[in-house]
Amino acid sequence: MSSQEKSRSQKDRQVLTGLERLSLRVSSMINHPVAQIQRWVTIHRLDTDGEREWEEVMGLLSETECIDMTFNDDESVTLRWDPQGEEERVAEVENLFEVAMQEPAPF
Repeated sequence: MSSQEKSRSQKDRQVLTGLERLSLRVSSMINHPVAQIQRWVTIHRLDTDGEREWEEVMGLLSETECIDMTFNDDESVTLRWDPQGEEERVAEVENLFEVAMQEPAPF
C-alpha cells in the first residue's frame, strides 16, 4: 500500500467521539448474553470516560423505565432490569456446563 493510499484510508476512517465510545461499551455490556441471563450488569467508569459523557449516558439510563440503577462507592453503576415479556424470559439452568456436556459435539 502506498503512502497516498494509507493517508487516504486514514482520512476516510471515522473517529468515534467519547460519547459514542461510552454508549457502545454500555450497550454491549447490557446486551451481553450473560447480562441478559442474570438481568444485571455493573458498569465501571474508565479513565477515558469524560465527566460530560458519563453524566449524559447515566442520565439517559435513568430515564429508562425498566432499569433500576445503583450508584456504587467505587463510581461504578449497577443496572438491574426485569424481563419485558413472557417471550423474553430465559429458562434458568442450574449448571450450564452439565447441559453443554449432554449435547453431542457439533464436529
